[in-house]
Amino acid sequence: MKISYNWIKEYLDLNVKPADLAEKIERTSVEVDDVIKPSDGLKKIVVGHVLSVEAHPDSDHLHICQVDVGEDEPLQIVCGAPNIAKDQKVIVALPGSRIADNVKIKKSKMRGVPSAGMICALQEIGFPEDVVPKAYADGIYVMPADATPGDAVYDYLGMNDSLIDLDVTPNRGDMLSLYGTLHDLSAIYDLPVKFDQPAVKETGAAIADQLTVHADAALAPQYRMRLVKQVKLAPSPMWLQIRLWNAGYRPINNVVDITNYIMLKYGQPLHAFDYDKFSGQDVYVRTAKAGEKLTTLDEGEHDLDDHDIVIADDQKPIALAGVMGGLDTAIADGTVTVAIEAAVFEHDHIRKAAQRHNLHTDASQRFERGVNQAGVQEALDAAAEMMTDLAGGEVQAGTVVATDNVPAPAVITITMSHINAVLGTELSQDQVTHILTTLGCEVTADGETLTVTVPVRRNDIHIPADLLEEIARIYSYDELPATLPTGRMTMGELTTAQKLMRATRHSLEGLGLNQAISYALTTEDKAKMFMMQASETTKLAWPMSVDHAVLRMNIITGLLDDIAYNSARKVKDVALYEQGRVFYREDGVDRPNEQEHIAGAITGTLLPTAWDLPAQPVDFYQVKGIVAAYLKDMAVNGDVTYVANHDMPEMHPGRTADILVHGHRIGFMGQVHPTIAKQFKIGATYVFELNLQAIIDMPKQENQYDVISRYPAITRDVAMLVDDDITNEQIVALIEKRGGAFLQSVKLFDVYDGVKVPKGKKSLAYTLTYQDKHATLVDDAVTQAFEKVEKRLQDDLGAEIR
Repeated sequence: MKISYNWIKEYLDLNVKPADLAEKIERTSVEVDDVIKPSDGLKKIVVGHVLSVEAHPDSDHLHICQVDVGEDEPLQIVCGAPNIAKDQKVIVALPGSRIADNVKIKKSKMRGVPSAGMICALQEIGFPEDVVPKAYADGIYVMPADATPGDAVYDYLGMNDSLIDLDVTPNRGDMLSLYGTLHDLSAIYDLPVKFDQPAVKETGAAIADQLTVHADAALAPQYRMRLVKQVKLAPSPMWLQIRLWNAGYRPINNVVDITNYIMLKYGQPLHAFDYDKFSGQDVYVRTAKAGEKLTTLDEGEHDLDDHDIVIADDQKPIALAGVMGGLDTAIADGTVTVAIEAAVFEHDHIRKAAQRHNLHTDASQRFERGVNQAGVQEALDAAAEMMTDLAGGEVQAGTVVATDNVPAPAVITITMSHINAVLGTELSQDQVTHILTTLGCEVTADGETLTVTVPVRRNDIHIPADLLEEIARIYSYDELPATLPTGRMTMGELTTAQKLMRATRHSLEGLGLNQAISYALTTEDKAKMFMMQASETTKLAWPMSVDHAVLRMNIITGLLDDIAYNSARKVKDVALYEQGRVFYREDGVDRPNEQEHIAGAITGTLLPTAWDLPAQPVDFYQVKGIVAAYLKDMAVNGDVTYVANHDMPEMHPGRTADILVHGHRIGFMGQVHPTIAKQFKIGATYVFELNLQAIIDMPKQENQYDVISRYPAITRDVAMLVDDDITNEQIVALIEKRGGAFLQSVKLFDVYDGVKVPKGKKSLAYTLTYQDKHATLVDDAVTQAFEKVEKRLQDDLGAEIR
């Protein structure tokens, strides 16, 4: 079963990477076959808007399309899809892109007509054939109308989600659903899970007057039906289609998709019948009769056995219970009234019927392993409510309940001494009780004896040995005591976090800073300075002194104390860094959350006076360079940006910036506010502080080695007048985006805003370096790319090229 990481995150506040989550599941619950991100390996695949479609002059099936992909000019693409049409939003693989199976798309000619790229079907970007909607199975896929040309397609199609493929063992049928997996993860990570259950709005007539169900409790311990009228069949909304195809299901229509979605979410298989195709108003759950046949939804005809459980109307079987529905009562164009079935079938019958008819379906898999018999009505209600929301249906009042045999929960008695003896642990009764409670059990204690009531959904727990397994896996198998064999000692090694911390020290010392170590205890006023997030103070009950009474919530104040100490002793040039923990506490929580930080503080000059270089006081850009070099040394995989921050009271309002990676704030840097510097009795000082734990947790860009070009470079200079509010970052980003494949670097070499430029303007000059690693560049190629950059500067930023 493929389960979406983003879907899990909607219900559980996890702060782990998908690969780490999969590793935890595999070591604790069930095996994980793989963790995949559908967009991995794909490149330069964007949304296109088809502006025109013309027939190819030399082909009876090809079309010449003009497609807007967000660039200056439309691309001409030759497409052979039968469903291509004007004004569609489509998937476009640009020249130089990579599609499925690592296929590279190049500019080409198709029967003499140039084609710059490819308009793609879902299969061509990696979607399995069996999840592609049938409307697009033989052609290109049409994107939602609100898709923006030029945007990457991955978010629109749910391809940036990580999918964890669970290989669920027969005893853990509860994990064949999102909710079952969430219950387990909630216990593993000891986190609350936020389940939702919409209330059903029953606006129709009483169902008892419209439908009657007859069932044998031995065949179906539970059998329930709801009726929804006035449904309007349509394609499901995009979010629902994404949920389904990421889980391996083909979207069909809103009604059928809802039943599959509920099965994925709750683990309860449902079936939707076209009520108007019933013969009569009675439905029967019975065994098949000799000679009966059934054509199932896959159009296969089956000779039924008298051991098969079927759903039948007054005349004939209409479904093979728990396996597959019948074609005669399938949801199809014209369906307006839907009967929704939710049931629990006798699992041995379902297993044998699936084997006998070679119909191993997702529904039969769940019934064979056991569904949550306490949640049948909940799933049925959720489906009915979704049909109201997504299909405009009118839910009829009430539920037809033919059988309602919910098993009593298992009650198991176990002793603490037995638990610790078998596991080799010294667990306390509170620890064991907490573990079992997080799993949904109710625990009562009588001395050392525990009486455990197991939730009905966990039908795999029956005896004390089952409880022992649950305690061991949630406590963590890795925590169970082990005895090392005698002999040669086991060599230790650093963890990933420890390695990065050590690399941090090497990097900052190489950049000219010296390590300092400050107290983690400080005053309340200093603890509240330079804070990166809101927090309550954590005070010591018995502090050593008033200066060491509160746990710090920043590292900078300790460094400023160190600078003040040096300044008082006539040491004016000081460059320090410190790595350590800060302590944030939520209101109402006693223990703070510890977080690794790294901070630096520099005053005076970094470089001493030399015969050819006068001393330069440290400034904003030197500190920014140190931070940028450090993040590069740490192989941070993401765009690092610096955004002005005018709201930190301890920092200079015009010389402070937040440090963001992929838009997430990981720290700040800038000059300490003069009033704060005066308070610490120090001169002008520049500081930075970063969330080191966030840097540790980020994806890292591994070292990449590239050949140095043997061919000469070509440079071009461009000077321009721009408005004062245009930033260097905007200009460099535009040049790098539009500069072409051979642009190697962009460097600012002149800034002028004196009397010779108009008011509100400034003059900037850049050097652009072009180089090909495989051949000697020609001037024409560079000139063409350079002119394109100039045009974009003029059009996008209003620059006046000088």
